[in-house]
This record gives sequence, C-alpha cells and structure tokens, in this order.
Amino acid sequence: MPKKLHVTLVRSPIGYEKSQKATARSLGLGRLNSTAIHNDTPPVRGMIQKIIHLVEVKEIDE
Repeated sequence: MPKKLHVTLVRSPIGYEKSQKATARSLGLGRLNSTAIHNDTPPVRGMIQKIIHLVEVKEIDE
C-alpha cells in the first residue's frame, strides 16, 4: 500500500525567502496549522525538505 504524508505548517514563512513561501503554498499550506495530505513521492519529499524548518510531517499508512 502506498504511504501518505500528513504535512502541517507550524511556523510562518514570513521573513524567509520567497521560494520557501511559494513551496508552502504549492503544498497547499496557506495559514498556520493548515494541513495537507500528499502521496509519498520524491518531488513531494524534496519540497518538504526545503521547508522542513516550517512544517511537521507524519507518515500515514493507507
């Protein structure tokens, strides 16, 4: 079964590079404590790695 990632924005991207704010938006994270569920793929992992200091990630088995 494919794994899913539950991503939550826990810190504000204000004050960081524009690209980090854009990465958060592209993951579907607009406001603090907003969450999004994504498939565990290399592109998604790369986006998460770029803003790992702003998000909290949990793996979900489905």
